[in-house]
Amino acid sequence: MLMIRLQRRGKLHQPAYRLVVGEKRSKLKGEQLEEIGWFNPVIDKAGFNQERIAYWLQKGAKLSPTANNILLKYKVIEGKKIAVHKQAKKAEAKV
Repeated sequence: MLMIRLQRRGKLHQPAYRLVVGEKRSKLKGEQLEEIGWFNPVIDKAGFNQERIAYWLQKGAKLSPTANNILLKYKVIEGKKIAVHKQAKKAEAKV
């Protein structure tokens, strides 16, 4: 299955990310099919190839939750945010 996800780049304590398309089971640091954008959280800037993102989504690629939320933030796609962190279990009421 194809996934659109973030690949970390940059120096120590200076993260920068590439938005890449690749096989879900392949190593993230390994070879990917295509680079379709970039994101820098330090300066809060990003650049995305909207045509290629739309193309890969039509071909059946799935977005990772974090990539989905970033693309929503920059209005590249429409939809709802996905919770990235697990929710804490609520304590059950004892009888």
